[in-house]
Amino acid sequence: MIERCDFTDFSASEEEQRLRIVTNSMEVKRRTAKTLVGKLSSVSEQTRTESLCELRLMSKNDPETRTLIAEAGAIPYLSEILYSPSAIAQENATATLLNISISSREPLMSTRGLLDALSHALRNPASPSTAQSAAATLFSLLTVDTYRPIIGSKRDILYALIDIIRNPNSHPRSIKDALKALFGISLYPLNRATVIELGAVPALFSLVVKDGRLGVVEDATAVIAQLAGCEEAGDAFRKVSGVGVLVDLLDLSTGSSARTKENAVSGLLNMVQCGKKDVGEYVKEMAYIVCNGISDVADNGSSKGKNKANELLKLIDGASGMSRSQEMQPDTENLENGRWSWSNSSS
Repeated sequence: MIERCDFTDFSASEEEQRLRIVTNSMEVKRRTAKTLVGKLSSVSEQTRTESLCELRLMSKNDPETRTLIAEAGAIPYLSEILYSPSAIAQENATATLLNISISSREPLMSTRGLLDALSHALRNPASPSTAQSAAATLFSLLTVDTYRPIIGSKRDILYALIDIIRNPNSHPRSIKDALKALFGISLYPLNRATVIELGAVPALFSLVVKDGRLGVVEDATAVIAQLAGCEEAGDAFRKVSGVGVLVDLLDLSTGSSARTKENAVSGLLNMVQCGKKDVGEYVKEMAYIVCNGISDVADNGSSKGKNKANELLKLIDGASGMSRSQEMQPDTENLENGRWSWSNSSS
């Protein structure tokens, strides 16, 4: 007679063994993190540097250790190291903070002086990678809605980010990371006026017009679209012919990327909806010139892009008395060098 085998006990035993292995592994990682963090207070610069390098690699290669490193008390030490004149110390400290921020944002934001330390790293980086990691850490923190007004209230951070995108000598990667951080800050409506006040608009449009790199133009127009959603954008955009630049990006002959065109549509729509009445009317008149480009976004854009393009087209149709199905040809009588002045209006 063949006896039936019962695998229940065997499976339970296997599961218990697996849990013991995992628990032991986590305990080893916890002890390792605690030991390395303890070395950050060493009087030996070499010991501190070696510990920093190991913490950076550990937090990069093993996501499980990020919370353990934070729990071991690393963040205050890492924040303090951002004031170090040593390039290798700054680089490893900011990179470790960036890695931790991916998994453990609350411990960073609750650490006193962290934002001030990141601001210092942005304004006084010992190397480009320090500024890049500091900006990327801010962007990571800005994915949490409730942190946006807190970070946005730090004018020195905003100014440092704007200074990076304004400086022609900034590293391309630094510019992209700064743009992403500014985008995250601008997602909170009450931050937008401050970003504009500190001079972001001329710097952003300068990147769009002069830089030419696809990723930079796309990221810059994404920030522009957010800033357009406040009343203060009207005067700031006028001073740099901003509406004309957005209109040019929607001209089918310019070959703008799909994302850039969607950002341009979003920016124009935000100005109509959030700007003063005269600003909104001017934007609609200007946008009428590139109805074909807006229609292209309405037909071929993302779901969100299509919705915004169709909404903008309705506003334009309402202002012009024409439907989208009618043939739309721009009146170029008042055009000068491809752009309108703020006071011009189409007939």
